[in-house]
Amino acid sequence: MITHTEHFHGSDLEKIEKFYGIKKESIISFSANVNPLGLSPKLCEGLKNCLDVITTYPDREYTDLRKTIGIYCNTDYENILVGNGSTELISAVIQLKKPENACLIAPTYSEYEREISLSGGKCHYFSIKPEDNFHLDIEALFLFLSETQSELLVLCNPNNPTSTALHIDTLSAILEYCKQHDIFVMIDETYVEFAAAYDSITAIPLMERFDNFIILRGISKFFASPGLRLGYGLTGNKTLLDEINATKNPWTINSLAEAAGKILFTDTDYICQTKELIFSERERVCNILRSIPGLKVYEPAANFVLVEIEKENKDADILFDTAIRRCLMIRNCSSFEGLNNKFFRLCFMMPEDNDKLLECIKEVIRC
Repeated sequence: MITHTEHFHGSDLEKIEKFYGIKKESIISFSANVNPLGLSPKLCEGLKNCLDVITTYPDREYTDLRKTIGIYCNTDYENILVGNGSTELISAVIQLKKPENACLIAPTYSEYEREISLSGGKCHYFSIKPEDNFHLDIEALFLFLSETQSELLVLCNPNNPTSTALHIDTLSAILEYCKQHDIFVMIDETYVEFAAAYDSITAIPLMERFDNFIILRGISKFFASPGLRLGYGLTGNKTLLDEINATKNPWTINSLAEAAGKILFTDTDYICQTKELIFSERERVCNILRSIPGLKVYEPAANFVLVEIEKENKDADILFDTAIRRCLMIRNCSSFEGLNNKFFRLCFMMPEDNDKLLECIKEVIRC
């Protein structure tokens, strides 16, 4: 049985291979939150035909790529900067702002805390709780921001691992408060393209009213291309863009990633197929999970769902161990701030793979 201290991230396939003696190629990862369609056929074909781009430097300003992203996001390309994955941009923003105090919503993605700590800042966790279905009380948040004297607020929307999402009206109220109190807001929209209510969740329309925030995204999850390391940020704050670009190293995006981006953001067939698959499987899988006695399913907005095991003698350690021995990898959420080993997360894969995991979950919970 896996011990409580041994938890695996979705990218830890090599560690699992060594620990369990399972070939990583045989593992179906419900932990990585990556689009199950895999690489876009248009991308595969397109990259074959443009391999010669690696013989020259990319455009230092990445103008064509930014214009393509601008059309995709329905915003002016001058509002966009690109980086080596959203991770580079998270680091760039935090290193530039260097907050002494920062507010994170717990539970959430751990990379924020790491970067804030590296910059010398202190993280304060504002907890969203299971008894509130992980919904955010913004009045309580405002009081917390004041008490902790936070200069930076980090929001993941939809949030990882809860899969909850903030409505644009709530985001507007938060940005208004933060503007009045000189608090900068970093909004991670890694999973927003999977949301059925995209237009009411994304903060892009708010860029016309507020300049105290930046949106960060990437192609790792929705476009199933984590190895290309292409991220982008959107903000109406031209001064911030200039400051980040002045401190960033040039050419952090290689020529193939630049070419890939110009293909992916225009691949409407792949985008539509992804949404159809995720929307359908999210509803189907969650309905089945809700039918299993002993489980509580938290309403998801993203391509993954957080589930709580309410049965007394079962937990995510047992489920992970049972599932991985069948080459099915879930995420044990006990390493997230504010959660324990009664919580697990799974992303929606192809229907036949989802069915395998659902059968495993039923067996573990019911026995």
